[in-house]
Amino acid sequence: MTDVTTAKRVRRQQHHWRRDTIELAALFTAVVVADTIAKTVVSGPDGPVLLVVSAVALVATAAFHTWWARRHGHAPPTADTGTPPAAGTDPSDQDGESPTPITGATATTLWRMRTTVRDQPGSLAALCTVLARIDVDILSLQTHPLAQGTVDEFLLRAPDERSAAELARAVAGAGGTGTWIERADAHDLVDAPTRVLDLATRTALDAAELPLALRQLLGRCTIRSLPASPPTGPRAAAERAPVEGALEGTLMRLRDPAGGAITVERPYLPFTPTEFARARALVELDARLGPRIPRSQDVLTLPAGNAITVRRADTTDLEAAKAMHERCSKSTLSMRYHGPAGDADRYLNHLLSPRFGRTLAVQTASGRLVALGHLLWDGDETEVALLVEDDWQRRGIGAELLGRLVALGVEAGCDSVYAVTKASNTGMVAAMRGLGLPLDYQIEEGTLVITARLDGAGTDSGRRDTGRHDSGRHDAERVGSGSAYGEQTAAHAPPPYAQTQQIGPSERR
Repeated sequence: MTDVTTAKRVRRQQHHWRRDTIELAALFTAVVVADTIAKTVVSGPDGPVLLVVSAVALVATAAFHTWWARRHGHAPPTADTGTPPAAGTDPSDQDGESPTPITGATATTLWRMRTTVRDQPGSLAALCTVLARIDVDILSLQTHPLAQGTVDEFLLRAPDERSAAELARAVAGAGGTGTWIERADAHDLVDAPTRVLDLATRTALDAAELPLALRQLLGRCTIRSLPASPPTGPRAAAERAPVEGALEGTLMRLRDPAGGAITVERPYLPFTPTEFARARALVELDARLGPRIPRSQDVLTLPAGNAITVRRADTTDLEAAKAMHERCSKSTLSMRYHGPAGDADRYLNHLLSPRFGRTLAVQTASGRLVALGHLLWDGDETEVALLVEDDWQRRGIGAELLGRLVALGVEAGCDSVYAVTKASNTGMVAAMRGLGLPLDYQIEEGTLVITARLDGAGTDSGRRDTGRHDSGRHDAERVGSGSAYGEQTAAHAPPPYAQTQQIGPSERR
């Protein structure tokens, strides 16, 4: 039993004793008055007059009591709430004042905050008291138990004038340590069970959603998918994940159901055992369900009258993609894969894997594959790349694929997508301009990097209500830059097949 509960019970017992005494005294008084009036009326000559006067007096008294009760309420004073002052505060300093409530007219800001408190009774109460004193409303709370202490994760709503530094100082004064604060948005208002169920549903429908779901589950972090057969060496051995996974502070390593490993890194905040258990459960769900992609498809008619089908592709389309390679010219293949045409097939298994991005395929009415479009996760960025068979170029297929890839990027919560090509490739430049999005251009030694910002992009699919997903997925076999679309000109040469470092746009050559 807490001190607050004890104080309330004692005060309630005192109020009951006083009320019972007053009611008993009033009852005796009423009995005496009634007996006196009855004797007077019976024995006196003016009995009827006294009876009428008594009735009038009773009515007047009742009316006065009603008026008095309406004018003076029986609620206790504001300061008399029955709750003792918080530990370490002086009751005389409160003067019966309470924090100003946050109303709809008050400008507020949402914050996500994590702090570590001691695992003992009253530590969370002290933290909540300090937040209430500076007019901060707690919208949700999650706890992450540790071996020593507990990590409390809050979603807060505070007045605009409260800065992150001010919140951190208040929390530190209440005993919070290792405090981390960042701005939140309306998507964070979704409660944790609903969010986890949504992530599980998305992962169950599409294997490509696993890295995105991990990103949303764990917040801002970098997620890398490493190949099943990494190069030998001490670094490769260190990156292999055990079957049960591994948690090492700000680094989490999980066994990829598709082979290889998934590493999750968040340098600014260590992962908790609770977060590790959630991520491992999501990966185990993906492993149990096996390979899968949505099987929806759209049938379109080109301006020339040809009917084509646009659908998602995966590794089951490997043989059809190799057959398309055989029908493509060497210049088209070298422009797409930036190397010898004979090496093109070795990239397909990686590019078609849903773990490293999303792929769209275009097939004719006879079922022949004639184009591939890739949305590739490149660290914290997203790349688009196209390959269209020679006989089907300049028919609008590239523009159709590019628009759909951008829609997938918006759906995944990407901030931007980029394409790398030659400045002379007017077809790819026109397709990017046809998106109707803000574009940034970087030209270096004839290589053109076009970045399309997706903020407010108007696509049919729209942005999901799942918040921002900087998936941070990095493929260790990056082979994807460039597009064989429009003019058959060479694009930039990619890093070696097994290269693992990330490069910035200015370094893509």
